[in-house]
Amino acid sequence: MKYNNPVVKGFYPDPSVCKVEDTYYLVCSSFQYFPGVPIFESKDLVNWTQIGHCLTRESQVQLGQVGSSGGVFAPTIRYNNGRFYMTTTNDSTRQNFYVWTDDIYGEWSEPIYVEQGGIDPDLYFEAGKAFFMSNGKDDNGIGGIVQCEIDIVTGSKLSPSRSIWQGTGGRYLESPHLYKINGRYYLMAAEGGTEYGHMVIYARGEAISGPFEAYPNNPVLTNRNLGGYELQGVGHGDLVQDNDGNWWMLHLGFRQIGRWLTYHHLGREVFLTPVAFGEDGWFTAGHNGTTLTSFDTDGGTASVIQQEKKLFTFENTDWSLDWCYLRHPVAENYLLESDKLTLKGTAVTLDVPASPTFIGLRQRDFNAVISCDVSLAHGEAGITLYMDENHHYDLAIRKAETGYQVIERLNVGDVKSIEHAIDLGSDNHATLIIQASHERYSFLIQAKGKETLLGTAQTRYLSSEVAGGFTGVLIGLYAYGEEAKAEFSNFKCEYL
Repeated sequence: MKYNNPVVKGFYPDPSVCKVEDTYYLVCSSFQYFPGVPIFESKDLVNWTQIGHCLTRESQVQLGQVGSSGGVFAPTIRYNNGRFYMTTTNDSTRQNFYVWTDDIYGEWSEPIYVEQGGIDPDLYFEAGKAFFMSNGKDDNGIGGIVQCEIDIVTGSKLSPSRSIWQGTGGRYLESPHLYKINGRYYLMAAEGGTEYGHMVIYARGEAISGPFEAYPNNPVLTNRNLGGYELQGVGHGDLVQDNDGNWWMLHLGFRQIGRWLTYHHLGREVFLTPVAFGEDGWFTAGHNGTTLTSFDTDGGTASVIQQEKKLFTFENTDWSLDWCYLRHPVAENYLLESDKLTLKGTAVTLDVPASPTFIGLRQRDFNAVISCDVSLAHGEAGITLYMDENHHYDLAIRKAETGYQVIERLNVGDVKSIEHAIDLGSDNHATLIIQASHERYSFLIQAKGKETLLGTAQTRYLSSEVAGGFTGVLIGLYAYGEEAKAEFSNFKCEYL
């Protein structure tokens, strides 16, 4: 099977996977965005289709006033006795919880909380028992990967939380997952921080609670020593076996903007790497323990053809699947139609951890042309390239004293500057255009039969290396102002 990485592009970090019959299901982190925890399905591990979200109701997750990169961390999806479970952390409230469903295409339950700290929770089922794991400290204050048995109906602990493995000594031990393979228990985790030093490690033992013996050649997967290589930050993996008995790891990683430009702004993405077990029972991953931009393996289905969607419009996207909001939206401010979007603004700006009138798509690749026709009555409305409250670029129409104008505004940390403005006179509509490349965004306007370049800005200032945090750039449509009302039509995001 030949395929290219990443298999899910854009800000979809911390993947977890499970298999039910011949279908694979994948979930990812969503942080401050709503709905929470996107769900994908696949028949071949390469082509993934989003089918919903786990957290679709405000009662399931508290996101009010949650800052960027707060909220929903690192989910795990598992299947047991006909029921799906998704466990995750709301890092802003410091609570681990899980939800469940008997219909993967339907609604999920209200949250069930587990009184164990840490983040990156995992569920493991065996012989009618359920075990819960996370990183952190156990009931005796010992750090590491912490495990307890729980009542899966209530979330109540049935055993003390106990630290079962302390990793290999790397910083930020996290992302634990437990498997039983060929009679042994394998405990996989991540270390090094979800950045350039990230790595996947594992250990094995004869019992659910250990003791665990570390793989002698840890880390089993990392790109940390590949300077000048596009794919970096590889870690946080989950194992799955296909119908032919082959093993695979779904994990995160990111693409830096250039060979020697160590910045990434698309977010952490989903990668697929082959895994092979040796006769001694230890497994290896990837190409000499690294992830490649493409693999051609003996495993998997040879006839798989990797599909990639290049054009995103209002007409060919689903408002409830492809698009998302900043925290919990005020529903009456959004009119979502098949070919048109109408937004009502409020006094809430993009610069605060609240819920501005905003709806966005993840940016999925470096090279793209984004365009939209925008008509405005009052206030301000346009397209934002949004990393967080303090790092976003806005191309917008606004009402001025002398009429209307289009502005290019750059927000980088404490510096917020309108770089360029073009007067439209009495015209309250224009086509806004953003051209994206690896290193730059270019901001243009098409009005009165003429296309005009306002200016450009470097992508690096929207990167995680500059902004911090764990998210990626979203292409957002927004409106601002108490009386603002804007209509968006002919939206197009085409990847080149």
